[in-house]
Amino acid sequence: MKLSKEQLLRHANSVCKDNLMETLHIEFIDAGEDFITARMPVNKRVHQPDGVLHGGATAALAETVGSFAAHIFLDTDNYFVRGIDISAQHIKSVKEGFVYAKAICIHSGRTTQIFDIKVTNDNKELVSLCKLTTITLPK
Repeated sequence: MKLSKEQLLRHANSVCKDNLMETLHIEFIDAGEDFITARMPVNKRVHQPDGVLHGGATAALAETVGSFAAHIFLDTDNYFVRGIDISAQHIKSVKEGFVYAKAICIHSGRTTQIFDIKVTNDNKELVSLCKLTTITLPK
């Protein structure tokens, strides 16, 4: 049975408790047939010492949204998914507001999957361009 958008977002946000996603206040906010989007507030918790968004926090947001995309678009009853490679090109700095990560699957093989993840700011400007590769293995 396919989940509705509301059910999917409720499920995604329910697994963000007592882990890094809760620490970073990551929240899933949108989903569709081929994408899922999450946001993260930019404040002193995710700043580097000079007061801008830390690239590691951006990568954590990207890996979170990409990994969850792998889980919802693949058969996780019989397989588990792990991230095996992430890359991020940081383009624009952010001091406050939110950043949004939208993951779209660009390759869905039997064993590996590749996700394109664009991280944008409140003005929809590109902040980081990320790629995540996941591997699917039998349970």
